[in-house]
Order: sequence, then structure tokens, then C-alpha cells
Amino acid sequence: MNTHTIEPDWFLWRSFLAVMEEGSLSAAARKLGASQPTIGRHIEELETSLNVVLFDRTGRGLNPTQLAHQMVNTVRSAKSSLAEAQLMASGSTQLLDGTVRITASQILSHHILPGILKKARQTYPTIQLEMVPSDSAENLLLREADIAIRMFRPSQLDVVAKKIGMVPLCACAHQSYLDLHGTPTTPDELFGHELLGLDRQEDIIKVARMIGFDLKREDFAIRTDSQTAIWQMAMQGLGISFAQASLIDATPGMARLVPQLKIPPMEMWLAAHKDVHRAKRIRVIYDLLAEALIPYTDAQIS
Repeated sequence: MNTHTIEPDWFLWRSFLAVMEEGSLSAAARKLGASQPTIGRHIEELETSLNVVLFDRTGRGLNPTQLAHQMVNTVRSAKSSLAEAQLMASGSTQLLDGTVRITASQILSHHILPGILKKARQTYPTIQLEMVPSDSAENLLLREADIAIRMFRPSQLDVVAKKIGMVPLCACAHQSYLDLHGTPTTPDELFGHELLGLDRQEDIIKVARMIGFDLKREDFAIRTDSQTAIWQMAMQGLGISFAQASLIDATPGMARLVPQLKIPPMEMWLAAHKDVHRAKRIRVIYDLLAEALIPYTDAQIS
């Protein structure tokens, strides 16, 4: 008689964790890039394998049982341990081939990195590149990215980080907007114009108040939490926005405004997990990015 227990496949545990973290089969499926029936089947297989009930089925979806809540942190720790093992393995290779996954903000990904990635492909044609445009902080430990370009100092443990420099910020508008509405010459005039800003995020409002302007959400004529959408609207002449100085200078028709408005610059950092950084393919792309991004931080406010 075989008394050995068959351990559930990790894919089943991964689906369980996704359902617990996302709150539903459909959200878990989106996160994992799988179909909802597949995630549901994984949950059923895991329950059968363990001979337990992890979720109560209701007309409104799945409700985690007490056991599921007790298990979730252990499964999350297992995921982190497996990810760390994968990082160690990835960092052991000294070959200049394979894949390097890079994450950066939406603005950098759409408007700055394409030219740099072109150079990377020309220099290292055997290395494939993956881009993750995201304004959230992707987790380097969990291998959501190999290299991250951050606009803040990374605080994650076990990360190799290099400060690239400071990125100046300016008010700006397209010439077509200025031709129609006039060019503001003082901060007070500027804040009386059509402003483009964030919706639920308060980054611009907080910075404005730091430098002495009581800006409110309602002062923005158009609001969206997509930095890329704000930039596209600014280029179409819809209003005045706030952007990185080098991006303004590199975009035909866009002009810096009110240089006496002293907006605090942002830091730019390059980061990679220390185990992955040992891999030659990642190290060479890391070094190339570090060098290529320096001019982006060199714009002078004048």
C-alpha cells in the first residue's frame, strides 16, 4: 500500500494565493494571465488534494474559510522563498543571452526608453528585453522585474541601487495653447490658466502647497491619474501641465513656463536585486541604462 501523500502542484498554490489577495476568481485570473475556469479548477484540485474546504461557494462568489485565512501567510512566504531561489539561479549565469525585464514609469517607458532600448539591442543583440510600463513599484524580489528605474530611492532589502541624478520639473504647455490663451509670466498667472492634473492622486497638489500655492483638485480643468494621458493632452494644447524638463525640451512645440516657479526635482534611481545583478546579461543592461539615463537628469532650469 502506498502511504505517500501527493503534494499539490505549485500552480495550484499560486492560484489559491491570487484568489486570496485579489478577492475573486476573475481578478485572480487577470493577475495571473489565466482564464477564470482554470483558476476555479485549480482551487477545486487543491481542495481535493488536501481534503479540505478552502472556500465557501455562494451566489456572490468565493468566501475564504478560516483555514484559508490561516494558510495564506505561509503560502505567501513560500512564494517569496521560491522567487529568491530563482533569483539565485538567474544570477549564476555569465552568458550574454536570455531575457532582461525592465520596469519604469509610464512616461519614461513611452517617451524616453525606446531610444535607449534601441541602443541596447544594437549593442547586445542576443539579449531579449521585456518592458513593464508601470507607475507602481514592481517587486524585484518576486521577479516582477530584473531592473527597475525608480523616481525615488529604493527601500527594498537585498537591492543594488545607483542614483542616476536629479530630474528637474517644470510647468509647460504646447505653443498652440499659448497662442490661444497667452503665456503666463508669473506663478499667479499660471495657476489661473487651464491646468491639467491628477484625479485621485495628490502629488501635484502636495508639491504646490510645499512651494506656497493653495492648489485644489477643482483647480484642474481636466483630471486623470494617467501621467501619459496628461502629457498627450498637453501636447494637443489642452492646457498647462507639469513635466520633466528634458522631456519638455525633447518634444517639438512644448515650452517651459515661469522659470521662477521652483518645483523640487525628483531623484532617479536604478535598482536590481543583488542576486540577479550578478548575471552578466543583467549587469551589462544595468550599466548601459545607468550611462544612457544620465543626460536625462542634466537639464538645467533657466
